[in-house]
Amino acid sequence: QVQLVESGGGLVQAGGSLRLSCAASGRAFNRDTMGWFRQAPGKEREFVAARSWTGGSTSYADSVKGRFSITRDLAKNTVYLQMNSLKPEDTAVYYCAAGPTLPIRLGVRPDEYHYWGQGTQVTVSS
Repeated sequence: QVQLVESGGGLVQAGGSLRLSCAASGRAFNRDTMGWFRQAPGKEREFVAARSWTGGSTSYADSVKGRFSITRDLAKNTVYLQMNSLKPEDTAVYYCAAGPTLPIRLGVRPDEYHYWGQGTQVTVSS
């Protein structure tokens, strides 16, 4: 059974940093793309970042480029989202997701991912 478990969320002041973790288990993920999405109250779930599990390809939403970084530790089967220079508008529940690697690009839509974590709350105060 595939499980994705996020951790690392919390309350931080604007300008601060947080690192989210997503521990993946249940099968091998070497053919997957791992993604981070977020959902603020009253808004749709939106793409944040993605990377292939074994390759070096990454993709970021324009709103987080230059501030967020998605990395992974193969030995720990864990994906990270390093978030720097946080803004109040980054406040949301952040979700980790796993899905099949697409032929020509990394997935940026929620329907391109099959497995989801339970989410972790990130709150940025002004």
